[in-house]
Amino acid sequence: MKFSLRFNNDLPVSDYVAYAKAAEAAGFDQFWVSDDLFLRSAPVILSAVALATERIEIGTCILNPYTLHPAEMAMIAATLDELSGGRFNLGLSAGAEDFISNWLGMEFRHPRTFVVETVAAINKLTSNRNAAMDGAVLQWSEEARLRFESKRRVPIYLGAMSPKMLEEIGAIADGGLPLLFPPEHYANILPHIERGLARAGRSLDDIDLAACIWCSISADRGAAEAALADKIAYYGHAMSPMILRQLGLTRADFEPIRQAYHAENDAETARELITPKMLQIGIAGGADALNARLDKLAALGLRHLSFGPPLGPDILAAIDVIGRDVIPRFPRD
Repeated sequence: MKFSLRFNNDLPVSDYVAYAKAAEAAGFDQFWVSDDLFLRSAPVILSAVALATERIEIGTCILNPYTLHPAEMAMIAATLDELSGGRFNLGLSAGAEDFISNWLGMEFRHPRTFVVETVAAINKLTSNRNAAMDGAVLQWSEEARLRFESKRRVPIYLGAMSPKMLEEIGAIADGGLPLLFPPEHYANILPHIERGLARAGRSLDDIDLAACIWCSISADRGAAEAALADKIAYYGHAMSPMILRQLGLTRADFEPIRQAYHAENDAETARELITPKMLQIGIAGGADALNARLDKLAALGLRHLSFGPPLGPDILAAIDVIGRDVIPRFPRD
């Protein structure tokens, strides 16, 4: 079993350095940071983390090809891989249409095609090849190549929530970052990934599939639920219909929350609108609550558990709990 941590990019850079050191000491294998709009830059954060750690792999979860050109993604990937001594993983996907279209006014076109062609181009670039492309969205000449040597082809992980993007995890990626809201959603996403694997003549052994869950770990259940509610208030309206159906919810259920949080900047009201059903998106409570649901995932054959925000009201304490009370319960690779 592999273990990783995922963070939003909303904290001071120095915090990530402290958390990465703690994660490395606790036995985690990977450390991921998102690159959500208008927050801190994930590549900058991960540069600081790379210099402060020795073993743990680092990665972006996720970059998108609308706000960051695929050529720049390849530059970032090869540079961070060099800086970290071969520990960087590039996490990318299309991103959330709600944020890209509504916040930036950008056209969210052909997301699956854009991601597939981006993966192909970056694989060429970090393999030190000309990245000539004659695709539906990327048309590059043979002059498209890195002007410095990439130390290796940087592994690419795809973030995914929709069936089509989940299929591409199996077809073209080195790994996957499927969001499991709720965690038991794994049983529903696996057939889509397996279709992609079959299309490419591959098996699950050929990819690193991380079960990406949200959790909030604390002995104070009320504090744990409040921290989880804040994350749900921020992102809930942007979740895919397939995920919401697993919970018996719709985007309309989140509209008053979105209005309070994003339009009126009233996080307290938004948090109060989060229902018990919505809290099932993640796991809130102590180690026992976490292990009870992780055991169900492990029984399905998962080999990589990835713990995502908010992690808990005290993040260092949550890392310690997972390292002490969760990781030792599972066999390691």
